[in-house]
Amino acid sequence: MRGPVAAIDCGTNTIKLLIGRLPEVSVRTSRMIRLGQGVDATGRLADEALDRAFAAVEEYAVLIEQHGVAREDIRFCATSATRDASNAAVFSDGVLARLGVRPEVLSGEEEASLAFAGAVRGLPDAPRPVLVVDVGGGSTELILGDTAPTASHSMDIGSVRLTERHLHSDPPTAAEIAACVADIDAQLDACPVDAALGATVVGVAGTFTSVAAGVLHLPSFDPDAVDHARLPMPAVHALCDELVAMTVAERLALGWMHPGRADVIAAGALIVSRVLARTSAEHLVVAEADILDGIAWSI
Repeated sequence: MRGPVAAIDCGTNTIKLLIGRLPEVSVRTSRMIRLGQGVDATGRLADEALDRAFAAVEEYAVLIEQHGVAREDIRFCATSATRDASNAAVFSDGVLARLGVRPEVLSGEEEASLAFAGAVRGLPDAPRPVLVVDVGGGSTELILGDTAPTASHSMDIGSVRLTERHLHSDPPTAAEIAACVADIDAQLDACPVDAALGATVVGVAGTFTSVAAGVLHLPSFDPDAVDHARLPMPAVHALCDELVAMTVAERLALGWMHPGRADVIAAGALIVSRVLARTSAEHLVVAEADILDGIAWSI
């Protein structure tokens, strides 16, 4: 019998771990580490961000050992922040020393393929083609396909990156919001993936799952309630507008809001809203399964 696998997805804002004998999952957890802190401005990973990342990796190493995962069945994938950093080798060497495997820095195309595989596996009956939208901290992917991607594109817009670039007030000013929207729209205008072609639109990753929790009026975040939720587009747009207008303190008071996301979700909500405005679907499907699941299945 195949032993358990361990998949790690390290993005700009979050590092996630999945352990299991697929399709059974024993562990699914995440830590907000903000690895991409300042990368857009400085071009390097901040020392304090590396400290947060390494602390999470050490925690994950213990869990992986406890579940008896063989070293060859661990896959650690890193995305936007480590693609952009001049000192990425420090991060890579630190992960190798703590976990015994070296991170794979995914290309945008690899990231898209794994995210699509994870998101659509649990939606066999969804009308095709499927548009998967993955909003991260540093980048946003649009992936269109049937059983596999037929078109994909990674854009350098994410919740952390755009917050640092544009949204400096609390709450953001009208001018800051307009600049952020202009940045998003410019990226979408240049995107070769036509969002309107998706018969089913699937949103993955933390910005989308948080928005879903808000639309569903959950008292606290519940992944089972969020997974495969089918949300009317007008309700999604309305919730996004509310999040942008709130202060960080008001967002933190929402029972379903992760405290590590409250200061950047306004930018994430603007990305969600601008992307969905270009789709033709009447509903948004939100999936808990994402690139992490795609990484796990790839092992």
